[in-house]
Amino acid sequence: MSIASEISELKKELPQGTKLVAISKFHAPDKIIEAYNAGQRIFGESRPQELAEKVKMLPTDIEWHFIGHLQSNKIKMVVPYVKLIHSVDTEKLLFEIDGYAERNNLHVNCLLEMFIAREQSKQGFSYEEVSALLEKIKGSPLKNTAICGLMGMATFTEDQEEIKREFIHLKECFLRLQQSHPELSPDFKEISMGMTEDYKIAIQNGSTLVRIGTKIFGPREY
Repeated sequence: MSIASEISELKKELPQGTKLVAISKFHAPDKIIEAYNAGQRIFGESRPQELAEKVKMLPTDIEWHFIGHLQSNKIKMVVPYVKLIHSVDTEKLLFEIDGYAERNNLHVNCLLEMFIAREQSKQGFSYEEVSALLEKIKGSPLKNTAICGLMGMATFTEDQEEIKREFIHLKECFLRLQQSHPELSPDFKEISMGMTEDYKIAIQNGSTLVRIGTKIFGPREY
């Protein structure tokens, strides 16, 4: 199917309240324009340099999301351009993002990435670490950053029950934190989980943002 057809079919599958993030990393601008012309407005990138270049070339009403591992020295290449950073995986990074945003009079929305998979190569907080961080922020609020929810990546496996357990765990963590930290309301409302291989399981278990690239754009181009 064409890019436009894939987007149309995906949007039919998504329940109300779940948004599609088209993962355009490693794909050329002409493919992004094809998706844009099909009505898609939210796109996800994972490399700061690639994001910064695409922002200059593509329509200004695109809502950019950053989904990759973010290094402190690349914050300046991401924060000015994005609506949401999905992948804040350390306390240090969160405070550095907030400091940069404050110094530059910017506002940034972030998700805290939780470690929910079996693979040790994946990054993120434990529930206890997130809880401790939110308690710390309660006493000394962030200046220019809103914490809008959680992100997680499931184990890369064909075991759908394992993936389901991991997504259920992320949703349960989200609900517990939402209840125990009412001060985060109304911003704390997003659960970013689900990619091409497992988005159907994710939406069945409460995902509000699905990150889909290969199904839309095909294999990476570079």
